[in-house]
Amino acid sequence: MMKRSFYWLAATGLCLLVAGSARADGLTVTSADIKEGATIAGEQVFKGFGCNGNNVSPALSWSGAPSGTKSFAVSIYDPDAPSGSGWWHWVVFNIPANVTSLPKGAGDVKKKLMPKGAIQSRTDFGSDGYGGPCPPQGDKPHHYQITVFAVDVDKLPDAKDHNASAALVGFDLHFHTLAKTTLTGLYGR
Repeated sequence: MMKRSFYWLAATGLCLLVAGSARADGLTVTSADIKEGATIAGEQVFKGFGCNGNNVSPALSWSGAPSGTKSFAVSIYDPDAPSGSGWWHWVVFNIPANVTSLPKGAGDVKKKLMPKGAIQSRTDFGSDGYGGPCPPQGDKPHHYQITVFAVDVDKLPDAKDHNASAALVGFDLHFHTLAKTTLTGLYGR
C-alpha cells in the first residue's frame, strides 16, 4: 500500500511538473508606447469621465507563441478600479495566428486597423474598442494589465461577435489559452 501511494504521488508530481513546463514558454509582449512599470502617456488616456487624454490604443508586438497557436487575444484590464470586479479597457479576440502586432490606434473601431477576422468587443465603458485609463481623481496609480493570449482555436466558441462581454471572452480564454504574457503600465491622477 505504501509503495503504491509513493508511485501515485511521484506520477502526480511528474504530471504537474510537465504541465507547468508546457505553459512556461517564451511568449512576450512589448509596446513602443507603454513600458513595463512606467506611467502611461496622455496619448493613451481616456477622453471622458473627467480625463482629457487622446484615447489612442498603444502599439503592441508579441513573439514566442507556442506551437499549436491558432489565434491570439488581447485585453487591457485594471484590477484596481473601484467596481468590485476591476475594469475592462480593451478586449480583442480571434486575431489570426500569423499576426504578431497591432498598430497604434487599432483600438478605434472606425479606423478599421484590426486584421481581418479580429473582433473588438464591449468594454466596461459600454462600447466596442479601446478605452484608455481614467482612474478616479486622487486614487493611487492603477495597474493597467495588457495581456496577450496564445489561443488553441481559430475562433472562440462562445464569444461570437462584438456583443460578447469581457466575462464571456474570459470564459472562452480560460479553456483555450496555451500561453499568456502581461505588460503592466501605471496611471493615476
